[in-house]
Amino acid sequence: MFSLQNSCIVLNAKAVNGSADAGKAHFKMLNSNVNNGQVRGHQRVPSDTKEFHEATKRDALMRLKKDLDNLLETVEDTRRPAVQKEMCGFEALYHRFLQEDGPSVEWDRIEKLPEGAVKDYSTIKSPQEDHIRDMLDKLVVVKLNGGLGTSMGCHGPKSVIPVRNDLTFLDLTVQQIEHLNKKYNANVPLVLMNSFNTDEDTEKVIRKYKGFQVQIYTFNQSCYPRISRDSLLPVAKDFAIENDIEAWYPPGHGDFYQSFQNSGLLRKFIEEGREYCFLSNIDNLGATVDIKILNRLIGDDQQGDKPIEFVMEVTDKTRADVKGGTLINYENKLRLLEIAQVPKEHVDDFKSVKTFKFFNTNNIWARLKSIERVLNAKTMNMEIIVNNKTLDNGMRVIQLETAVGAAMKCFDGGIGINVPRSRFLPVKKTSDLLLVMSNLYSLKYGSLVMSPQRMFPTTPLVKLGDNHFSKVNQFLSRFANIPDLIELDHLTVSGDVTFGRGVSLRGTVIIIANHGDRIDIPAGAILENKIVSGNMRILDH
Repeated sequence: MFSLQNSCIVLNAKAVNGSADAGKAHFKMLNSNVNNGQVRGHQRVPSDTKEFHEATKRDALMRLKKDLDNLLETVEDTRRPAVQKEMCGFEALYHRFLQEDGPSVEWDRIEKLPEGAVKDYSTIKSPQEDHIRDMLDKLVVVKLNGGLGTSMGCHGPKSVIPVRNDLTFLDLTVQQIEHLNKKYNANVPLVLMNSFNTDEDTEKVIRKYKGFQVQIYTFNQSCYPRISRDSLLPVAKDFAIENDIEAWYPPGHGDFYQSFQNSGLLRKFIEEGREYCFLSNIDNLGATVDIKILNRLIGDDQQGDKPIEFVMEVTDKTRADVKGGTLINYENKLRLLEIAQVPKEHVDDFKSVKTFKFFNTNNIWARLKSIERVLNAKTMNMEIIVNNKTLDNGMRVIQLETAVGAAMKCFDGGIGINVPRSRFLPVKKTSDLLLVMSNLYSLKYGSLVMSPQRMFPTTPLVKLGDNHFSKVNQFLSRFANIPDLIELDHLTVSGDVTFGRGVSLRGTVIIIANHGDRIDIPAGAILENKIVSGNMRILDH
């Protein structure tokens, strides 16, 4: 019989210690039942409780190994080696989930960022024109393409949603890379990290780019089994993933490093002489290849003997970004701090714009040889995000995930670069879509450029009501065309509201249609610092 233990590093269950954190309901329940006297019997002394706790964990790990062995028996022989590698990664993540005790960060041990830890973008030099091609030939562009468009009411990968002039996120990305390659006669490849949710559809779409001057590679991030919150065991019964897709999940973008190596692409690019990858979310339309940052890494602006192994692009934090991850100095290393790691009593401190001035854009530059070194040394130790979900059948499950930026502490010579806000232009909601479709931006070689008519470098704050605007089709049906937003500071729209053609919104505009009411903003209307409420209908005659 095939056994996972034959292929993975066998984890020593006796080494598992400490208490489980949020999401480990099973162990917490057992432990609290003992302490609260709900389990009758003689009173346990603390050492007995600890032994009981550790025995429970050892049992869980042993049962997991058995379940994974049974799952692997259902895999066809040709796929087994690849699946085996993935399950080794899952088992290691699960082992750490059981082992880690308490918060990953002790608040009082967070130190002020040292001088020079975060470089200001304005201080970075532009390269000499005749060096740019050589620099680009050492670069790989990676886009995280594992997400679906379901939250915006779309089917299939999010990357195929039209965002501007009927061009999708993927179209714009390909245009950007092709423009670089043509302009500098370079050969920058585009790599898409798909998930099992997006892989098939993406492979069909990228065929249309065959005639473009861009080499496109794809690989899949891992596919891990969801875990029952009650039994702490996988809910999947076999590897026929398409038959029970709810039993599986992609484990966050922190899985990039291991999956990139497993795919063989990491070694391939190193052997080709590539040195760095630039990685970002495909829905961040501001995350274009930046020649100045590349120059800081491998061009005229290099400083010091040691290469920079990891760069996190950060930007100035505003009150709209209070939940975004930030850079901290901890145990003499720069690292990413996410709100999920913050003790409840310090959440307000974390959100403070004065205390933490930057937030993570998730635009990452990493040295390829350093990724390989850290993976081979098995020191890629990212914080585990415990994501609680409830399936359609009511079953409560947990997903163990990691974030790509959390790997920063595993590398030597990591820095932050404080970039302009224009490099962070994510489209997560239709309110973001309104901005990128508007006259705030023009499109140039696949990149969005803010209009010079805009008086401020910041984008307007837009809030659109979920009931009428959250889905792309709903959103589009409410605008005869996208309003003029050049002079807009803040827009709030709630309720049944529609916009006629040629509307201009300026300053602060609030439009609220109460339940049962409807507001039609007439064609050509100019709303400047206005609050509109009540009921207003424009009827054809």
